[in-house]
Amino acid sequence: MTHLVRLQFGADGPAVTGQWADGATARRTWRDWVGLYGSGEYVVIRLTDDADGNERLLIAWEQGRLIATESDGGHRSES
Repeated sequence: MTHLVRLQFGADGPAVTGQWADGATARRTWRDWVGLYGSGEYVVIRLTDDADGNERLLIAWEQGRLIATESDGGHRSES
C-alpha cells in the first residue's frame, strides 16, 4: 500500500506530492504541511492511500480547516 500526501495552493492548481509505504510517516508529513502551509485561504492538503489502484481519502485540509477524516471505515466531514 502507498500513502500519498498532496499539497495544492489552489484547488485546481499544480500539486506537490509525496508518497510513502509507511502510513505514520505520511501522516506526520500531512500534519507538518498543514502547520507550514495550512493557513493559506486556498490551500488543499490531502492524505490518501492507494491499494491496487483504488485511491481512498483518509484526511483533508481545505480553506483553513479539517474537512474530512476516515476513522473506523467511515468518512466524517467537519462543518
